[in-house]
Amino acid sequence: MDPVIKFIEPSGILDGTKAGEFREEISDSVKNGADTICIDFKDVTFMDSSGLGALVLALKTVRAAGTKLYICSINDQIKMLFELTSMDRVFEIFPNRAAFDSAILSQQNN
Repeated sequence: MDPVIKFIEPSGILDGTKAGEFREEISDSVKNGADTICIDFKDVTFMDSSGLGALVLALKTVRAAGTKLYICSINDQIKMLFELTSMDRVFEIFPNRAAFDSAILSQQNN
């Protein structure tokens, strides 16, 4: 059976007003059987601590279900936020979707 990969593409500003909806989308993906979730930040212009908190809580949900979570296409502001909070060591981050596809899909096909 092929693994189920779900892409989540938040957009705009990821802050307290969008954090709950964002977390819910990840939880729903886990409940619906996703083996791997990739959050593509290409359309996110800014993320604050609430958005980061939602991401950490989502990671706990995902890990508890035995699902894998990856991130791709972060901008410089989000990259700096991740580095300042050492979250760049917690999350596996790919420069873009193509890098994710080549790394993860090749792993799953072996």
